[in-house]
Amino acid sequence: MARDYSNTVSIIIPMYRLEKYINDTLNCIVAQSYKDWELILVDDHSDDLSAELAQEFIDKNQLQEKAFIYHQENEKGAASARNRGMRESHGRYVAYLDGDDVWKTDKLERELKFMQDKDAAFVFTGYEFADSDAVGTGKIVHVPATINYRQALKNTTIFTSTVMFDTEKLPRESLMMPLVKSEDTALWWRILREGNLAYGLDENMVLYRRPGKNGQSLSSNKLEAIKRIWALYRKSEKLNVFVSAYYFCFWAFRAVLRRI
Repeated sequence: MARDYSNTVSIIIPMYRLEKYINDTLNCIVAQSYKDWELILVDDHSDDLSAELAQEFIDKNQLQEKAFIYHQENEKGAASARNRGMRESHGRYVAYLDGDDVWKTDKLERELKFMQDKDAAFVFTGYEFADSDAVGTGKIVHVPATINYRQALKNTTIFTSTVMFDTEKLPRESLMMPLVKSEDTALWWRILREGNLAYGLDENMVLYRRPGKNGQSLSSNKLEAIKRIWALYRKSEKLNVFVSAYYFCFWAFRAVLRRI
């Protein structure tokens, strides 16, 4: 009998140099109180043991009918990996999880109920910054009840590992990430620009390991973030310099608030 995916959440994880974290991340999925999920891992031609460790976890926990690993022929980046995962997914609902982040055990259950209660196509949750061991720092990012396109241009509070979509309301083709830097934010803006509204569940559902990975300093990450967000305003959204500067000021202020 074919599997019924009408209540299934497809969880998409891009994998690249995650051997240090992947077991923690996979454990948080197995521990979810909501059990109707499928897991899609996309190995972005990683040069470490991420894929091997993930396969060992799948075999050890007998998840062969719920968890699948797909391999990119060469490194294409997180956006391409997530898009591959989207194409391979079957569930009505789709949730992203970055491979070094951790969900609270009731994340899927509470977020899915919230989505259904709101009859929403696009929802996201609050989250907490964590250290390299995924121990929360106590700095929790709260999210608004709703966010539209113009509000999102001022506030990039939607974090990838908190997002869930209903593909009956937003078809998979419309959820493909653009192949640009900050592809996740570019996708949120595109969806909202088309007149959709995102609903925020203001509960801490995710532990987000802070930037500074791969040897980069926090200052270099901040400079890169500034370049990325400015490029999105100018190139993706095609806003003029003055409008871009207007939204950028709000973005910078709120970005700082989230981290102090």
